[in-house]
Parts: sequence; structure tokens; C-alpha cells
Amino acid sequence: MSSWVYCDGEWHDGGLPILSAMDHAFWMSSSVFDGARAFDSMAPDLDLHCERVINSAKSLLLQPDRSAEEIRELVLEGVRRFSPDRAVYIRPMFFATTGFVIPDAESTRFVLVIHDLPMPDETGLSVCFSSYRRPARDAAPTDAKAGCLYPNMQRALAEATGRGFRNCITFDPSGNVAELATANLWIARDGVAMTPVSNGTFLSGITRRRVLDLFERSGQPVVETTLTRRDIEEADEVFTTGNYAKVAPITRVENRDLQAGPVYRCARELYWDFSRSAPIHS
Repeated sequence: MSSWVYCDGEWHDGGLPILSAMDHAFWMSSSVFDGARAFDSMAPDLDLHCERVINSAKSLLLQPDRSAEEIRELVLEGVRRFSPDRAVYIRPMFFATTGFVIPDAESTRFVLVIHDLPMPDETGLSVCFSSYRRPARDAAPTDAKAGCLYPNMQRALAEATGRGFRNCITFDPSGNVAELATANLWIARDGVAMTPVSNGTFLSGITRRRVLDLFERSGQPVVETTLTRRDIEEADEVFTTGNYAKVAPITRVENRDLQAGPVYRCARELYWDFSRSAPIHS
């Protein structure tokens, strides 16, 4: 895997050790990140990803030492180190180095990692229902893209892959559908696109919000609503939005096979058209 790391004012080719065993982030999980994409000379919503990592840092009591615009300029600088035909994953991160339980905000450091990660094909995901749940907003920092939120979803993914599925559908504390372990979830029924209403138990993704806006602007019927397991089981289509694949079909839910349908194809076409409107210039 080819990668570039920006740390302490310099670019480094390849992996770079940045943590010590004494760092607060190592033992108390005071770290946040964001995930953006550059592919086909496009970096959709890069500004929003840079703004979100700033907000995530503040939510975890950290003190970002640079602005979203400064991060964006660094990202574009880093992306240009790769061949234009390479798809890359972009991870700006903030973490604390000192503190006991509460992190010392002034010890916050910034690191940016950009690495090769091909865009997945459109063959579709198989998913199952998970026994793991997303946390309530008063039980975890669900308003941040924080590293501490991921171990439970790692367990959910391990459970799903152990059953032969690629991902899984998780529920919120009330038992309603939240999202996949790693991305937001959508269904379509009678031509209407539906996605779980953002209730503070999962991150309302940037790609999710973009597709919601594109649907509304295009006239495609769309609603944010409470979804149950039965809604998923009876859906005409199921698909997902997220940074890794952007818009991808789900072609199997438990033992039920589905097809990539017209609402999914509308979402993907609208999103790619939007992405082409803001190319990366060399």
C-alpha cells in the first residue's frame, strides 16, 4: 500500500510512528479522524470532511491547531503526490498526548494520512442483522467520528463475516434500525427512498446528507423516518452510502436476494454527477 503521512510540518513516505505508550490517545482513546475520498480526479465534499474533523475534535475536548481550510489545502497537496488515476483514502486526525483522564487540550496533535484504496465494484453487499447495537447519545460521543466508537462495530463485523456476510445492519438502543457497521443505510419501497432518521445514536454521514439533498433537488421522493427490521425485510431495494464506496447496492439481506434497483441507480448517478462538478485541479 502506497501512503503519505503529514506530521509536524513535513510529508513522510510510508508509515510513521506517532504514538508512545504514555500518550493519552494510546490508553484513553482521545482520538478523532475523518474519512474522505479522491478518485477520478474528484474529491467530493472535501470541505465538509475537513470541517467535521474539527468539530469531532472539539467534541472530544481536544483543541485543533489548524482550520478546516488549512487541512483542505494539505489534503490537496498530498493527493497530488499520487497518480491521477489512483483512488485514495484521506484521513485527517487529531489526538491528545497528555492528560490523565481528561485530555490536556493543548497537547492536541494533527496527523494526515493519505493512502491507496481502490474503489469497490458494484457487485453488491451481503448483510445480516447484527446482535450489536449503536450507543445512545448520552452513552458515547456519537456526535464525533471518534476512534473509541469503532471497537463495538468491529465486533459486529466479525460476527457478520463469521456468518459469511460482508457487513451487518445494526440497531439503536430502542431496537430501531440505525445503520450498517461502517456506513449509512437506505431502502426503497414503492419508489420512495427511505433512510433512518438521524436520532443521535449514529453519525449522519456526509455522503448520506449529500444523497438526501440530491434526491430532494431531483424530485426523487425521499423521507427520513424510523425504520424497523420488518421494513428492511419487506423493502424493494436496500443500499448504502458512505465514504468507502460512496453509493453501493445491497444484494442480499440474510437469506433474501435483491437486485440493484432504480432508486439505487438514481442515487449513484446523481452522486457521480455531483462529484464531477468539483474536480481536483493540478
